[in-house]
Amino acid sequence: MPKITFNNQAIECETGDNLRHVLMSANLPLYNGIAQLIHCRGMGTCGTCAVRLKGDVSPTTRVEKWRLGFPPHRRKDSLENGLRLACQCNVLGDLKIEKLKGPWGNIPTP
Repeated sequence: MPKITFNNQAIECETGDNLRHVLMSANLPLYNGIAQLIHCRGMGTCGTCAVRLKGDVSPTTRVEKWRLGFPPHRRKDSLENGLRLACQCNVLGDLKIEKLKGPWGNIPTP
């Protein structure tokens, strides 16, 4: 079972599980601020579930590439820095996840 480390907590899930579902089921803070109430519910269109991750997940989807391609995300910078949309990722192995600041989770901590 893959181990996910997020917000100084470690959880396990099944290989192939959707990352957004795993984090929400564990009551981990996937969304910042108002995004906790207003988000696309996993459709990949709002970008508020963006997380920086290291580890093995499914390839970037077409929807994810599209969403990370315009502000406040920028696909080239985002993908090169490990930014992914949790709703578009399936867990394939151990992960280390960091939630950045801002409603879209794209502002690095200084």
